[in-house]
Formats: sequence, structure tokens, C-alpha cells
Amino acid sequence: MPKAKSRFKKKPLPRVGPRSAKGYKSVKYPKPKHAQAKNKKRPRPENAAQNAAGLAMDPSKAVPGFDIPKKNKPVQQRDHRPAQKSRDADAERRPSRRARKDAGPSTFTVAIVGRPNVGKSTLFNRLVGRREALVHDRPGVTRDRRVSEGGLAGLRFTVIDTAGYEDAHADTLEGRMRRQTEKAVADSDVALMLVDARAGITPLDSHFADLLRKSRTPIVLVANKCEGKGQDSALYDAFRLGLGEPIPISAEHGQGLDGLYHALRPFAPPGSLDIKDEDDDPPPSEENMPDAPVRPLQLAIIGRPNTGKSTLINRLIGEDRMLTGPEPGVTRDSIPVDWTYTAPNGTTREIRLVDTAGVRKRAKVIDAVEKLSVGETFEAVKMAEVVVLVVDAEAVLDNQELTLARHVIEEGRALVIAVNKWDAIKEKRRALETLEERLRDSMSQVKNIPTVTISGLTGLRIDALMEAVFKVHDTWNTHLPTGPLNRWLAAAVGAHPPPLSTHKQRIKLRYMTQVKTRPPTFVIFSTRAGDLPDAYMRYLVNGIRDNFGLDGVPIRIHLRKPENPYEDEK
Repeated sequence: MPKAKSRFKKKPLPRVGPRSAKGYKSVKYPKPKHAQAKNKKRPRPENAAQNAAGLAMDPSKAVPGFDIPKKNKPVQQRDHRPAQKSRDADAERRPSRRARKDAGPSTFTVAIVGRPNVGKSTLFNRLVGRREALVHDRPGVTRDRRVSEGGLAGLRFTVIDTAGYEDAHADTLEGRMRRQTEKAVADSDVALMLVDARAGITPLDSHFADLLRKSRTPIVLVANKCEGKGQDSALYDAFRLGLGEPIPISAEHGQGLDGLYHALRPFAPPGSLDIKDEDDDPPPSEENMPDAPVRPLQLAIIGRPNTGKSTLINRLIGEDRMLTGPEPGVTRDSIPVDWTYTAPNGTTREIRLVDTAGVRKRAKVIDAVEKLSVGETFEAVKMAEVVVLVVDAEAVLDNQELTLARHVIEEGRALVIAVNKWDAIKEKRRALETLEERLRDSMSQVKNIPTVTISGLTGLRIDALMEAVFKVHDTWNTHLPTGPLNRWLAAAVGAHPPPLSTHKQRIKLRYMTQVKTRPPTFVIFSTRAGDLPDAYMRYLVNGIRDNFGLDGVPIRIHLRKPENPYEDEK
């Protein structure tokens, strides 16, 4: 059957050149006249000054295409940024959200006070900009006063979170907490008294307001938890405290902070508000680049409950900064304290001390608040550089303290063991022998851990403890040259060659180098790296520690297979 013809005619493809064996050749068509005129070279003056001079003498000598801008009408560039309002009346308006958070150092101090469970720690975290203080529905979670840098819409200040005020005897734990709150109010420039707008004004609020009116510190009344409706009665009831008009806010949801800003603005020194947009900053260069600040040494104090950690910190800084007592588990938060240590020879060193909560066995940690405290302690260990493990001299290094020491080593931090309450020990030689035996048997992965016997109550050998901290910190930052490392590696392999691999082949350790410090970390290029046993890795770690003096710090070694140059050709 003949094939039906299509009614649509196929048009042949246009040829762009003569046919050849490889196909059609391309033909260069001439450019159109308007393109030739556009690309035609024009006579250019050497500079714009010659053009301006020629135009002034004879307008016909001006070169076309070079317009001289008039002096009365300067050329303006389009700015696509939104128009900004005037900043002259910065005290009458709230600054924009683009105001830089690092507007400058803090200029005044704000203390947050009130009875328990009114939202003081929540407001503290809101002003600081991160979650530092523990927050829980249970009243009385905060015990120590916490100090940090905070800000509000470009206004920089120091914030102090305090414990809830309770009317108790001075010798009790609540009485000691109240003294810490009174100290915070005395040291601050303004105090924010928080009341709960949901619960209304309680007799404890009235009693606390009477005490605050007697102090010289200005008081600003703040009504928290005003995110819903129905708190108007509590706001009107707050006037009877005699502290002025309450400021309704919601610290959890960030509502009403503009009113708090206007209340704190009069207490700032003149010119302290520095609102600066990011687009106004000059580009970084070597001239305007600020010098990097000297970072203080991060020192964390950890241990079991009631081993004297807070007492040791109070002895170091020379004041009753931390809450102490005979009750176990007094400290709940991880409280940082900036401190300048002065050595006996007169040298100074900036240190950031962190007091942590005591850590019990995991099976005994059932309470929700205690779980939060333990999590804060482990976070402090992770952020520290040197960790001081405080142990009780009467029960030296039990299983829980050995677990804490292993955790510090696994995190890669330098470790110092402080045997506290040494003045109460009668058989000192026996206690030291027990300590050395426990370290030798249970901490074999890190040899020669610095151990110092101290007394936080009397200040016995405090300087020796700080010398051990500085020495192990320097060791933790040690960087070894590559040449001595490879010479040592060749000697170590020659003395004890690595065993054969699983396929009965030799394992060759070719090259070694240190890739980082804090802690010292090394990389060894080896064939069949996965077949090297752990016993030989421990032999290498102990050899590095003994030959290069890396005592008391963790050492990490990674094995890497060398690259095969012919692998891509397969």
C-alpha cells in the first residue's frame, strides 16, 4: 500500500556555507552600520581637566561624550536603603531593631529582685540574649547571684540575677540567699522589682517593697506575666507598694520591653547610647582593625556535692561571692566569675572561674532541677580549658570522681586534681599513697596528672594550685616540630615494630605531624591504618608523653592512609 503524503511541506535547512566533508562552514557576516558607528574610536583627552579647559576657551573644542558636571548640581547616587528618621530625639523613641548589639561596654548595673517564682531568671535571659540562668516552674531554683552583660535596644548595662526573697532566719540557707540579694541591690545603680501580675500582690511583696524603699538604690516596679487579659486589677493593686507606676511586661514572650527601655534610659550616663547601623561601618583594613582582646583562661571547678568547690572559689577571689553552707547541693547554677590572679612575684593573669553544681551518680539523679544542674556542669567542662577536680581528702577518688576525671579527659581538657580539706587529715602519708594507687590503676590513659593538696577554708597551698594550673595549661597548648617527631617515630618503630595486619602483611608508619593543639593532636600516615591494634596506639601515646614531657594532658593520635596517585587511573 503506498504511503500517504503529508500535506505539510518540509522546508530545507538553510545553508550557512559551502558543503564540506565535515559539514557546513560558518560564514562571518559583516557587522551592521550602527554597530560600526558605536565601536568607532573617538579622540579622548588625557584627563577631564583638559576637556574642561578646552570647553572654557572654545566650546567647539570640547570632545563629544565627556560632559562636565556642574558645580551647583552634584551627581547623586541612588541609595536603595530605606530612609532613616532623625536620631536627634533618641530618648523619645525606641531604636530600630538594626541597632547593633555590641554598641559598647556596659555603663550601669541593673539588679533583678523579687520574691520566688515571679520570672526573674526569665527576664535575665531575655536581657542577656541567651539562656544562661536555669528556668523552672519550681520556686527557689536560683540561689547564687549571676552577673552578665545585657542590653536593650542599644542600651548596654550589666544585669544581676538574684535569688527569690524569703523572710527566714539569717543562719538558714534562705537567710544566706537574702544576704546575697541585698549585696546585689547595694552594688547596682537601679533595681527592678518584679511582681507576678497573675497572682497579684502578696504580703511577701509588700514586705520586700518596704525593705527596698529604705535602700539608696532607685527602684523600678515591673509587673511580669502580662501577656494575657485580666491583669488590670493586679496592675492597679501594685500602686499600694509605693514604688510608682508598674511597667507591664512579659519576659517569656518579649512584650512590653519598650516601656522597660524608657524606664532604664534615665539611669544611663549621657552619651552612653550608641546606635550604629551595620552599613555605616567602614570596610575592615589594617589601620582600623581593632586589636584582638586577650582571652582569659577558662577554669572550671567540678566535683561531687559538698567537697568545698564554692569555698575554694571564695578563697581564690577573696570575698564571699558564692553561697556556701554545710548542706550538700547548695550550688545549682554554673556561675562564672571574672578574676585577676596576682602571683607571688607580682605577675597578673586574667582568669574566668566557673563554679559548678556537684555531680552525683547517674542512678541517683532523679530530680528535674538536678538534671538541669548536671547538664550545666558538663557544659562548663566542654567550654573550659583547664578543669580542677576537687576531691574530699577523707574519701579520695571514689568511683564517681574517677568517672568525672575520665569525662574531662574524653572532652580533651587539661585536668588538675585538688585534694581539699587537707588540714583535717591526720594520716596524710596513707591518704597520698591511696591517691597515687587509684590514679595508677584507674587513670592509666593519662599519666602524671598534677595533684595538689589544699585547704579552701584556710588557704593552704592555693598558690601551688594556681602554678599547677598554669603549667598544665602551657603543656595543653604545646606544639611540637615535625622533625623531632619523625625521628622519635623512627626510633619507636625500630625498637618495637607494629604487628602484622589481619592479612599477614607489614604495617608501615611512614610520616607523623602535629595538626592541632588544645589538646595535642597528631596524625600518622600509615599503610593498613585500620589494622593497627589499640595496644600499639597506647605504646605510641605513652612514648610521646614520656619523650616530649606532655604530662597530665590528653593526647590524640589519628591514623591516615596515604593517597594513591594511581587510584584515579583504575
